[in-house]
Amino acid sequence: MIPLYPIKFEPILKERIWGGEKLIKTFKKESDKINIGESWEISDVEGSISVVSNGDLKGKSLRDLIKEFKGEFVGKKVYQQFGEEFPILIKFIDAKTPLSIQVHPNNELAKERHNSFGKNEMWYIMDCDEDANIIVGFSKEVSQSDYVKALENGSVLDILNSEKIKTGDTFYIPTGRVHAIGAGTVLAEIQQTSDITYRIYDYERVDALTGKQRELHTDLALDAIDYKLYDSYKTKYDLVENRSSKLVDSPYFKTNIIDLNDKIEKDYSKLDSFVIYMCVEGSFNIDYEGQLYSIYKGETILLPATISQIVLESNQAKIVEVYL
Repeated sequence: MIPLYPIKFEPILKERIWGGEKLIKTFKKESDKINIGESWEISDVEGSISVVSNGDLKGKSLRDLIKEFKGEFVGKKVYQQFGEEFPILIKFIDAKTPLSIQVHPNNELAKERHNSFGKNEMWYIMDCDEDANIIVGFSKEVSQSDYVKALENGSVLDILNSEKIKTGDTFYIPTGRVHAIGAGTVLAEIQQTSDITYRIYDYERVDALTGKQRELHTDLALDAIDYKLYDSYKTKYDLVENRSSKLVDSPYFKTNIIDLNDKIEKDYSKLDSFVIYMCVEGSFNIDYEGQLYSIYKGETILLPATISQIVLESNQAKIVEVYL
């Protein structure tokens, strides 16, 4: 059996009506298309399963690795819970124009309606225009009937919460929370493995590929939406140099930010999970058993669960660290 090592995957690029060119021009993803909205970095979604791009396992799929290595690859507790399904989906997103306003169903609804996981997710803002914003949650307490009325009379934007954003801002988007990425935003997205989205408003745009407006899922969304008003939607965190600082601690994934400008040792021997690094700023090296792996902004790498000790080194990098 081939020994496991830090693994990179071929990005799976997705054209979107709202996509731009930054994933190609800035992050050097390869495509001859121009509206690339998403780079799926690590995916187990049917029809879009990641394939290894480096080392002796090159050409094997993510699913092949889980079947072959089981808990050694994902972690024993992860394998016991999820079997041969990889539990999270990792993306970079470039929104040249706004995404549709949407909501994702929770685990119970998603299982019942689509035989899928729900879709809890988080965003880390990597780059954005000066006036960029996102929509997250409601700006006031509303009932389901208030919401339906606003949809019908075209005033739904008036009841939604718009937040101005800057690089480094982080948002946790639980299932049921209405949300939309605004124009001029590049972000890292971590989510449950699911592609179930209920689109509730799309600015009456026409899809260039079909010549029609995209389908809305108004009725499906009604029971999925959380209509409550919350005090704050942004994740507060402390950034400490050369240490893992907590971003999100959810039942579905844990994320930290590492502000790296030195050489640090990481010990994952007690974790019993794979670890994913998303480079959201600068670049860094991983030293594993004397072998160097270089990761640049807009790249992702996975450490199998059997890798317990590595060294990270950089003059300047920010890394989103993800595990279960």
